[in-house]
Amino acid sequence: MELGLKDRVHLVTGGTRGLGRATAEALVADGARVVVSGRSAESVESTVAALGGPEHARGVVADNAAPDTPAALLAAAQDAWGRVDGVLISVGGPPAGLITAMTDEQWTTAFGSVFLGAVRLAREVGAVLGEGGSIAFVLSSSVRQPILDLAISNGLRPGLAMAAKTLADELGPRGIRVNGLLPGRIGTERIAELDAARGDAEAARAEASAQIPLRRYGLPEEFGRVAAFLLSPAASYLSGVMLPVDGGMLRPL
Repeated sequence: MELGLKDRVHLVTGGTRGLGRATAEALVADGARVVVSGRSAESVESTVAALGGPEHARGVVADNAAPDTPAALLAAAQDAWGRVDGVLISVGGPPAGLITAMTDEQWTTAFGSVFLGAVRLAREVGAVLGEGGSIAFVLSSSVRQPILDLAISNGLRPGLAMAAKTLADELGPRGIRVNGLLPGRIGTERIAELDAARGDAEAARAEASAQIPLRRYGLPEEFGRVAAFLLSPAASYLSGVMLPVDGGMLRPL
């Protein structure tokens, strides 16, 4: 199926690793151009090279929590290609732990990057998108059911999903779509770290896989293809959707 991404320009935050990187790869593979961001200059540079260099990708060293990040990303896209068609808003997960173990500082820091930073990016990018623009938030299966030991994620992600749903209402009359992606157990570095934190990574993976109807973790590229579709004109009548990418793991409808 033709996604209609050729020569369209997308911003991809957290685009140097994990789900953001997989999405950037899928977008470029289908003919889009991307501006990827990350907090490490080295990782940004290597990602741009891996995506085919300046003709296909540009990089910005930025933190989602920084107030000037949206302007920096938009400027990079406009300077390179003179347009912006959409954004994937992805940010690293907050620290693991129980509510009873999390400090005020951990909650506040996570709110700045996971919630406020994401809302700011969507607001600022949404202000300049034209008809056919698309915004996608990388959320979590914790939007629909809590995950053991991820108390902060359980607290912030559902609220961000509702903010995304509200933004879909606000921007829809201008022809701009807003959606969310709910990854389950996708085989990224983040998930490997969470498994290792259980004490026996292999056992943790086996236990989690047993709860997934497909009986395996997803591959980052499987997520990336879904995200690229959701951002693309091929998904032109999908808005306000919270789309699980989880191998059937979530039980709620």
